Amino acid sequence: MDAVPEKQQAHELIDQLEPSELSAVIRILKRIVVDPVLQAVAKAPADDEPVSNAERQALARSEAWFQQRGGKGIPIEEVLAEFGLTADDFPNDSPS
Repeated sequence: MDAVPEKQQAHELIDQLEPSELSAVIRILKRIVVDPVLQAVAKAPADDEPVSNAERQALARSEAWFQQRGGKGIPIEEVLAEFGLTADDFPNDSPS
């Protein structure tokens, strides 16, 4: 895959950003470049395994579940509450 057009597009988009927006973009780019998990995911081959009938049925059940709930899942606050937790129990590890 030729990355030159994509890099040029990225540069053009960065050039359009306000100075105040650049720090957020830099943090994201640093994470992508430095994080070994993100690098591994980016370099991983596409999943080409066939989908089983059981997986198709599970997918259909999950889609029906979401449709019954108006396309909404379970709020994270509800999930945490089941374990006696709140979002405050998790520190924000975002780099500054």
